[in-house]
Amino acid sequence: MRPVFRLAAMTMLLVVAAGLVLQAHATSRESVMHHATGTFEVKMQPQGEIGPTGSDGNALARMSLDKTFSGALVGTGTGEMLAARSSVATSASYVAIERVAGTLDGKAGTFVLVHRGVMSGDTQALEVQISPDSGTGALKGIAGTLVIRIEGGQHFYDLAYTLP
Repeated sequence: MRPVFRLAAMTMLLVVAAGLVLQAHATSRESVMHHATGTFEVKMQPQGEIGPTGSDGNALARMSLDKTFSGALVGTGTGEMLAARSSVATSASYVAIERVAGTLDGKAGTFVLVHRGVMSGDTQALEVQISPDSGTGALKGIAGTLVIRIEGGQHFYDLAYTLP
């Protein structure tokens, strides 16, 4: 191989390798999962039933949500919840949309949470996800999920999130 060609090939190889290293570094920074934990207080205000309770025993209702977050997330949450309760006392479902405004690990902004909860007997399934592209301010690009735990009447959260 000619020396000039070899030098050009090696230079190209180094440029490609450097690009891959930079891309891997940028990707790893974007995918670092952070955990913000703390407590929150919630006030739910009934906003009325949705239509009359059906003869099937299913009741639908609407509620407003007002939350105050403490810990790694300091701020407020406001939203609306739709709930369904069947004639079986241990079965219910809800969906909610909540706007959170505050400071998360020192970064100020807002984002939206989407809730989906289902309860059947002793089994409960709750999914709370950050709505895509809802972050503003220093929280622009935030993505992740929120886990809620209730112990002794106290509400705890663990927000697993990434930021670009």
